[in-house]
Amino acid sequence: MSISLSSTPSSPSLLKPGKLRSQVQSSVPNLSFSNPQRPLPRIRSSSNNASSSLDTGLSTELDLVSSFSEIVPDTVIFDDFERFPPTAATVSSSLLLGILSLPDTKFKSAVDTALADSECYVHGDSGVRLSCFFNKALVNVGSDLTKLVPGRVSTEVDARLAYDTHGIVRKVHELLKLYNEIEVPPERLLFKIPATWQGIEASKLLESEGIQTHMTFVYSFSQAAAAAQAGASVIQIFVGRLRDWARNHSGDPEIEAACNRGEDPGLALVTKAYNYIHKYGHKSRLMAAAVRNKQDLFSLLGVDYIIASLKVMQSLKESITSPEEKYAFVRKLSPTSAMGYYFSEEELVKWDQLSFAKAMGAAAEELLSAGLDGYINQAKRVEELFGKIWPPPNV
Repeated sequence: MSISLSSTPSSPSLLKPGKLRSQVQSSVPNLSFSNPQRPLPRIRSSSNNASSSLDTGLSTELDLVSSFSEIVPDTVIFDDFERFPPTAATVSSSLLLGILSLPDTKFKSAVDTALADSECYVHGDSGVRLSCFFNKALVNVGSDLTKLVPGRVSTEVDARLAYDTHGIVRKVHELLKLYNEIEVPPERLLFKIPATWQGIEASKLLESEGIQTHMTFVYSFSQAAAAAQAGASVIQIFVGRLRDWARNHSGDPEIEAACNRGEDPGLALVTKAYNYIHKYGHKSRLMAAAVRNKQDLFSLLGVDYIIASLKVMQSLKESITSPEEKYAFVRKLSPTSAMGYYFSEEELVKWDQLSFAKAMGAAAEELLSAGLDGYINQAKRVEELFGKIWPPPNV
């Protein structure tokens, strides 16, 4: 992600244990999903053995891989604050569902405040009123998160708008206005948008205004390249989901080409997208998500961000390496190596809606559709719960 706006870190504090899910990340200096100007400390193993080993010149694998990429734990934030202190977070319909299911969570008051907001009461249409509550709940929780993490908070944009460019732009403006009203600066924020063509066009418009966007559900080179051309701050590719699709399906030329070369399709897409971004000078930063084992992670060292499961994170944290062994960790992706990567003429087009649609393979179409359905269903469940809760007893 090269994001020109920098954030002003807040001091992180610990939350009480609970069961809410969010994406949080450990930090490496000079990466801009957290603060692009102020270095943050790398995660260190908290065990006594690891601490003493670090004093004798040994390192954990987590320390070593964190020198190449920013490692993002896909974690239950409350249970794992001490093991993997977060420096950034995502607020989403999924997180709101978790908050609504836990009566004693720290964020419950943020949702209650949203439901008690009189500005939403004036809407006679129940759908408009519930959307108002939804927006305010996202922003209230997002605001709380900015006080708990030093980096940026990514706010999910309603997936029901995925094919409506101006609807996405309006929604982001609405959310940004609400954040501004409670004095959350825009440099602390990203807006998470599905990588449909319309979503990418919305990203282009928003980035031109200085509003930073986070493109998700990227499963093809055409999506990644078009998002980079649009100037998206963050582009997120799901490695494991592409692998899962390839194991059970056929008929996608991009996937089959990678398999014929003996490459994992998810790793191949991350590599190709990274090299495209850096070879042609795009500002975007790349996030590899759904990285499920250490070998995948080692294969992607150098990519800007890697989202790894807790199992992988814990294994990295518990594995101690000697000074000699650390040289076995090699950066696989770099701006320098990107210069030698070959792209065909077809891949270097200025993407438009027609070329984008033609290049989208079966895997990208199916996985994008499935991802949108999941987000939409979660949003509907949140609104249904809001409808049952509202009005509060004192209203």
